[in-house]
Amino acid sequence: MLRPSDWRAVGELASLGLSFVLAIVMGTAVGWWVDQRFGTAPWGFIVFFACGVAAGILNVYRITARALRSTRSK
Repeated sequence: MLRPSDWRAVGELASLGLSFVLAIVMGTAVGWWVDQRFGTAPWGFIVFFACGVAAGILNVYRITARALRSTRSK
């Protein structure tokens, strides 16, 4: 039987995909807007897409570390 802390970890890990994708989508949208606003195509898109990917990877690392920490501590 799963403990409450285990269920909490399952919930956190279930949000991983959404967190990763949203970070990339937000970075891409900001990059597209910068390119449209300042006429810097494709550099704004490339830079902010890369920032979105980096933020997504960081989110995955943080969520995974928190979930593992919560299951190991009990």
